[in-house]
Parts: sequence; structure tokens; C-alpha cells
Amino acid sequence: MKLIEQYHIGEKGYHPFLIRDGWQVAQLNYIPEQEIGNIEKLDIHHLTDEVFILLKGNAVLIGAEINGNDVNFKVELMLPHITYNIPVGTWHNIAMSQDCEIIIVEKSNTHEGDFEFFPLSEEKKQEMEALVRGAFNHLEST
Repeated sequence: MKLIEQYHIGEKGYHPFLIRDGWQVAQLNYIPEQEIGNIEKLDIHHLTDEVFILLKGNAVLIGAEINGNDVNFKVELMLPHITYNIPVGTWHNIAMSQDCEIIIVEKSNTHEGDFEFFPLSEEKKQEMEALVRGAFNHLEST
């Protein structure tokens, strides 16, 4: 048994790499589906909160309340070294810059089935994109 373990994920995409009894750590590295103009849906977890920590690059967390087909967005520009939590039962997604790397902590095996998707209409995609671009633009102006 090693006293200290190390992990580094260099490949693009979502990679659960440390799965233990009841929890897991994953790394999400930029993939084109997470770029702002390419986000098509929101997702929700019914059994776990989801924690995000920005390691590198820029990202905007997208939260949403959905009532029927009505979607109300809240976006937040992520800052490095800040822990963000998406509570269980919250619709969400994340917009990422091409150099972005994020650590995710959640209940174990969430990626194997505790998710549901909500496809966004063209109108809602445009609304979300405008909010996210506004958050990214705020970063550039500071």
C-alpha cells in the first residue's frame, strides 16, 4: 500500500479516477461539447450533490430551474481554488474554455446512472449562451 498516491489526468473529457466507498473524484478536461456555443442540454443528479473546483482555464457554472418548458438560468464565473457545489436535484451544466481543467467530487458511480438530461430549445440555448458570454466578458474586463 502506498502512503501517498498521485493522479494526473491529461486526456480530454470526463474521467472518474478515485472511486471509494460512497464517493468519487473525477477530472473534467475541456471537450468541444462543453464550449459555450455547443452546449445542447442540462443535466441533473437525483442522489448526489456535485462539487466543482477549477484547476486551470476559465469556466462558467450554469444552474437552472425548470418548470415545464420554462427554464430560468443562473450563471457564475468560476474562480480558481474556490469550491462550488451544485446541490442534489439541481439542473446544471458547465461552459469551459479550451484550456480548462476541473475537479469534480460526488457520490460514487454517479456517472453510471444518476443523471437525467433536459434538451434545450434553440431559444433557450441562445439565452444561456448570452448569459455565459456575459460572465466570460466580465472576466476579460477585470
